Amino acid sequence: MLRWSLIFLVVAVVAGIFGFVGIVHVAADIARILFFLFLILFVVTLFMGRRGGAR
Repeated sequence: MLRWSLIFLVVAVVAGIFGFVGIVHVAADIARILFFLFLILFVVTLFMGRRGGAR
């Protein structure tokens, strides 16, 4: 998921260089959503792993 976030970020940067403003906003929003979703899932699995290892 982090890979997809980085791909959309690169798409946003390239579209910004070429002047496609609408595509920049959409790609940047998708990258932001995917990054935060990845971050939330990472934190959840981090705490789930700690709970399971404490036994």
